[in-house]
Amino acid sequence: MNDSPHRKRIGFLSFGHWSRGQGSQTQTGADALKQSVELAVAAEEIGIDGAFFRVHHFARQLASPFPLLAAIGTATSRIEIGTGVIDMRYENPLYMAEDAAAADLLGGERLQLGISRGSPEPALHGSEAFGYVPGEGETDADVARQHTQLFRAAISGAPLVQADANMAGGIGRLAIQPLSATLPERIWWGAGTRKTGVWTAEQGMNLMSSTLLTEDTGVPFDQLQAEQIELYLEAWREAGWERRPRVSVSRSVMPIVTDIDNAYFGREAGGGDSVGYLDGGLARFGKSYAGEPDRIAAELADDAAVALADTILLTVPNQLGVDYNADLLRNVAEHVAPAIGWSPATSDV
Repeated sequence: MNDSPHRKRIGFLSFGHWSRGQGSQTQTGADALKQSVELAVAAEEIGIDGAFFRVHHFARQLASPFPLLAAIGTATSRIEIGTGVIDMRYENPLYMAEDAAAADLLGGERLQLGISRGSPEPALHGSEAFGYVPGEGETDADVARQHTQLFRAAISGAPLVQADANMAGGIGRLAIQPLSATLPERIWWGAGTRKTGVWTAEQGMNLMSSTLLTEDTGVPFDQLQAEQIELYLEAWREAGWERRPRVSVSRSVMPIVTDIDNAYFGREAGGGDSVGYLDGGLARFGKSYAGEPDRIAAELADDAAVALADTILLTVPNQLGVDYNADLLRNVAEHVAPAIGWSPATSDV
């Protein structure tokens, strides 16, 4: 199997939307969950490397990730199973550690967990409704990082709770159970700025960068993101971590092969970056790669951030259904991905 740790990987990223709107093939939450498993199975058969899912709360999108990740883990055998990202403002770190380890063990240690402070959301102070209120002088970003620190300690087997000598047969401290030994190396931080990219490296986490950055210097998005990655890699080397880090970037890639593709995505062909305000600041959004396969393959091969990343996550329009999205992934695999040095995970070396 061509599964070298240094080979270029491609995964899909689904937001798991559902609605009863016209044309939606994903009408309910049950549809979104079941179709997510089905698409992961189809992607594995095509040779795609990863199935990743966005986590949102108080919205008609995928929320609690671990039942879904566990279901995919038991329905597949090879594909990486991940999140992009879990909003740590909402998470109970120890309960999350137990869920994550259990899902990882059920799937044969294939989880790739993207976590972060989260993004703007429809709920006003939604994480506070879950019981997590910032202390005096703290922000919700501080809460997210505190939760992350405790979660990472827990999955690493740190003794966190004093044992009851009458019940535990001794005096000492207890770690959460179960533990998955390799899970701590498979935690990614979703970084939206160059500064946060450096912080991610200092913490020893893999870097997950999206289709937007919450800053703008006037250069094209791929160059700004490439600068973020280079700063991350430099900070990783300076920190002295022994293992090789991983870096992912997300892209919207829509090869137009059929009339149906053109009807859905023809209007996006030839578009560029955009700049706007998000969460109180200026942000730069990357362009969509839509058009004839040969042309977008060449454009993607020239993408500076794609060249530096080891993993490319393709955002998929999940409401168009499993069959359409499987065809989309197959078209990317056959017509576009070879231009960036990718080959199917099922091929021989």
